[in-house]
Amino acid sequence: MKLGLQLGYWGAGPPAGVGELVAEAERVGFDAVFAAESWGSDAFTPLAWWGSGTRRLRLGTSVAQLSARTPTACAMHALTLDHLSGGRAILGLGVSGPQVVEGWYGMPFAKPLARTREYVSIVRQVLAREAPVRNDGPHYPLPYQEGLGKPLKPIVHPLRADLPVWLGAEGPRNVALAAEIADGWLAVYFSLRAAEQYNAWLDEGFARPGARRTRDDFEVAASAQIVVTDDPGAEYERLRPVVALYVGGMGAETMNFHADLFRRMGYGSVVDEVGRLFRAGRKAEAAAAVPDELVAETAIIGSAGEVRERVDAWEKAGVTMMLVACRDVEQVRTLGETLLAGN
Repeated sequence: MKLGLQLGYWGAGPPAGVGELVAEAERVGFDAVFAAESWGSDAFTPLAWWGSGTRRLRLGTSVAQLSARTPTACAMHALTLDHLSGGRAILGLGVSGPQVVEGWYGMPFAKPLARTREYVSIVRQVLAREAPVRNDGPHYPLPYQEGLGKPLKPIVHPLRADLPVWLGAEGPRNVALAAEIADGWLAVYFSLRAAEQYNAWLDEGFARPGARRTRDDFEVAASAQIVVTDDPGAEYERLRPVVALYVGGMGAETMNFHADLFRRMGYGSVVDEVGRLFRAGRKAEAAAAVPDELVAETAIIGSAGEVRERVDAWEKAGVTMMLVACRDVEQVRTLGETLLAGN
């Protein structure tokens, strides 16, 4: 099992101590570091800044939002980072949700799967640099049909034509698409209870004609809070507001992919109650309505032995990397000692 350090996206300002976290992650054997974006900090600049002090860690976006950049602009970011890091970039992509896409980027959210397929195809054309980039699809036509543009190849020769592209996906069709056209799946929330379902979705994608990879060379990176502690209850209390935010505030009432995911896990009534309270501005009550069982479904919290046992179970279910956020250097060190010692 590999470990990835999730830096996430910023709050009101840059978080303190990130350089120390990244340095410790590399020292103890983490495989990668990831940065995210929502509607504030971007996903690429932190990787270039903090990644410049590393020599081995892979540098991934989880995720770069499709609507933030045209496909060719995104490919420029990726190939630039890949050159500067000596071939360590991972391009994690995701459609985000309608509130961000339409409210922040001013773009339509419709047809997310078709847009993703087209976007990835164009990125791969840029990275291959075999011919001027063309796309006849309706979402990202290249060149622009009513102007003076002509097809172009990137000036810079990409370092790797096969720079890995991972997709952030939660629903059945998106997960199957990741298995078909991508090199990895970024699972925002993973549940052992739903693992059989997830694997069925992946297998559907692997079985499609022209699928890029097989299960043997496909990466599954599952985001999870992993905490070694003798006081699990305190960690559940800390994580309840985060779950409430994703269930009630990270999506529209009629379209929230995170809420849909928890419904599939069997928490429909909890989702309804948490969402109702959160949207009413009663955020503390919304957090209190999140049961321990729901937190424990997608987090790994307990003694060192319990953490190792659960991580082993996730690995047997198909996860190849645990993507974890760490509060401090000590947590990074503890996870390294617990899960990577002897590797």
